[in-house]
Amino acid sequence: MTGNNSVDAKEAKQAILDYCLRKGALAVGVADVDALERIAPAGHRPSDIMPKVKSVISIGVGGQTQGAWSVPAKAMGYFGSTESRAYTIAYGAAFFIEGRYQTPAIYCPPDMDNEKGPRVPLQSLKLHAEVAGIGARSLAGDILLHPDFGYMYFASIFTELALAPDQPMAENPCPAPSCVSMYRSIGRTPCQKFCPVQCLSGHIDEDGRQAEMHYDMAACAEMSQQYEAVPAVLAKAMAAEDTQSREDALFDPDNKMLWYKMSVGSGGLLAQCFECMRVCPIATQSPLADPIRRAKAKSEA
Repeated sequence: MTGNNSVDAKEAKQAILDYCLRKGALAVGVADVDALERIAPAGHRPSDIMPKVKSVISIGVGGQTQGAWSVPAKAMGYFGSTESRAYTIAYGAAFFIEGRYQTPAIYCPPDMDNEKGPRVPLQSLKLHAEVAGIGARSLAGDILLHPDFGYMYFASIFTELALAPDQPMAENPCPAPSCVSMYRSIGRTPCQKFCPVQCLSGHIDEDGRQAEMHYDMAACAEMSQQYEAVPAVLAKAMAAEDTQSREDALFDPDNKMLWYKMSVGSGGLLAQCFECMRVCPIATQSPLADPIRRAKAKSEA
């Protein structure tokens, strides 16, 4: 199968965007492949996955419900996320493109590079979304935020169909005016102040814009990302000198939670700390940030 040169690229782009929105995406954009190829490191460029790629389509789906932000952290740890919905839409869109336009397309794997380790992705879905104009980097560990939809999860589709790219956001919604005021008062924004492990820091300039952002990924990961937790527990158990020590390692209360989450397939097993987003006015208060706000806007329209 080769690219279909007879396709009306403008019509195709609109049809693909409409498909993604109809299936549940909140925001959709097309990233400039040349920009991605220039920015992404070797081995993690779109062409490293799909050599003849001509377009990268990024989609964003809603983050938490409005009610989620008021629950205790230990409860939110079980909520998981809506990212699987984004992946489902992207997977379907790849089939939609091939079926309608007879042009190769793939659902971009959101997974880790098995040669680089558990925290190095095959592709940066965040970079795709940023270049496609559906998110901008925040002071909260570079989490992308949208001025209307707040906090989203992202997925990407690669295709050999040439589509006109969109532009990155001209204005970054982060920091919000209230965050700037707090920074002027105490030298920290809400996300920086309330991070449980203080992994966020940075500066806001005189114009109220991001001047510098620092994210201690190791400190964040040690608390919230449990990729190595299971093998570490097993290694400790195997090294135990007696039966009691081995049972203590395997059945420690915290470790029991790991076994429980694994047994029930909990989406909250990995990377579940939302405290920076819980206090982020963009994530929680943007006009279309949650189902209640979106429903209200729809009814008013």
